[in-house]
Amino acid sequence: MSGVSGKGEGLSNDHWTTIITPTRDRRLVDIGELLAYRDLIALFVKRDFIAQYKQTILGPVWFLVQPLMTTIMFLVVFGKIAKIPTDGIPQPLFYMGGLIVWNYFSGILTQTSSVLTSNAHLFSKVYFPRLVVPIAQVVAGLGRFAIQFALFASLYIFYLSIGMKSSLDWTILLFPLTLLYVAVLGFAVGLIISAFTTRYRDLQVGLSFLVQLWMYGSPIVYPFSLVPEKWRTLYTLNPVVPAMESFKHIFFGAGLPPLSVFGTGIAITLLLLVAGLFFFNKVERTFIDTV
Repeated sequence: MSGVSGKGEGLSNDHWTTIITPTRDRRLVDIGELLAYRDLIALFVKRDFIAQYKQTILGPVWFLVQPLMTTIMFLVVFGKIAKIPTDGIPQPLFYMGGLIVWNYFSGILTQTSSVLTSNAHLFSKVYFPRLVVPIAQVVAGLGRFAIQFALFASLYIFYLSIGMKSSLDWTILLFPLTLLYVAVLGFAVGLIISAFTTRYRDLQVGLSFLVQLWMYGSPIVYPFSLVPEKWRTLYTLNPVVPAMESFKHIFFGAGLPPLSVFGTGIAITLLLLVAGLFFFNKVERTFIDTV
């Protein structure tokens, strides 16, 4: 990654506004450079949001259909047939709440994991910070989450109207931090996979399977309280757990696991972020030769 801005001097009569030169800068991320390309990020966000459903009949309505139909399926299979308890939380709310958080995470992960291979044609022609594309995926994912959260909020208000006790209090202020945590986690894992899929395409092929396994290894269709005590230490190494439990606590008043669970999740997420930025920066300089 390179890019140095400044006034050209001694370059005939031309006046350059930006000079792109090789750099030995070892920083994982250049915030100033990313801010300089914020308009490009906005263009990528618009492109990704529109292109995904450009030739569909229902368009963005698919963002609502997917969690709604999946919630109904979970309600029948896990709620009525398997009869898995939800700690007193109305089952449709429990499943949909977990799904929209998971969809935000998995959407960022899967979209980010292919940014290098799917945009190789663009990267080979023009320079811009490669992190612009995965950052745009995070922002576009937030738009999709907002649509699905509106559906969840409507269902939440409905249950309040028929007698469910509201659990909302000052902890609602933690909701943006929960979303930030989810975004960083999906972004970090996606960068790692993106870096390695430029050489090992098997990762991209098996990604959907791995994401599916990860979902069932997270407290989405069952509460954290059902995890046997002897397995909880291992289970809480899943960094998705703190986000799910925070969401349930904010909107349903569910009890929180020990603070050590959140400390572990944050530590793992930060470690993944550093690893993701390192591998991504290392690969993006030469991946065009191997794609």
